[in-house]
Amino acid sequence: MQAQEEKESKFNIIVYGGIGYGIVENDNEPNYNLNSNTIEILVNYNINKKFGIATGIGLNELSGNGFNSIGNFYHERTLLKIPLLFTTGSNVTENLKLFTNFGFFGQNIINDEYRFLNETQKDIYKGWNFGAQFGFGFAFEMSDNYSIGINYNAQSDLSKFGSNNNAGINDKQKFTNLNSVGILFMIDL
Repeated sequence: MQAQEEKESKFNIIVYGGIGYGIVENDNEPNYNLNSNTIEILVNYNINKKFGIATGIGLNELSGNGFNSIGNFYHERTLLKIPLLFTTGSNVTENLKLFTNFGFFGQNIINDEYRFLNETQKDIYKGWNFGAQFGFGFAFEMSDNYSIGINYNAQSDLSKFGSNNNAGINDKQKFTNLNSVGILFMIDL
């Protein structure tokens, strides 16, 4: 009998989501923390058995309390993220894989709302910014093409969002130490 060669997939779809928190770092206003709910869908091209390049789309919903020169507020923000990542993958055991990624992203504010005691202000901050991210996860192979596991992701902005000058706040801000832990799915195509 001839041994069959195992076919290695050149592409996989990687989906991970999680919950976490991050720090909003302001130039002229007090810093504050926000809770995070995040999901990313990546298409990964495997250059060889260990290394790959991935891109896709991510959505990050942030919420939490803080205060600034206008007063106390509840802040909700939704960010659309486009990452470009270098990926690595290796087998820890026969059915357990280690997946890591690191690289850069661009993100845009698609919803921004500050709820003060007597008013709600929308779109105080706007535009695109850029940052760096790192993640790793362990995935258990459920079948030849599907794996499920846990994931940790960390990111920090390298550039800042600018405020809308008509909003009463003239400031710039970025997110630092945005961490999340969640579930990882991998599908080999």
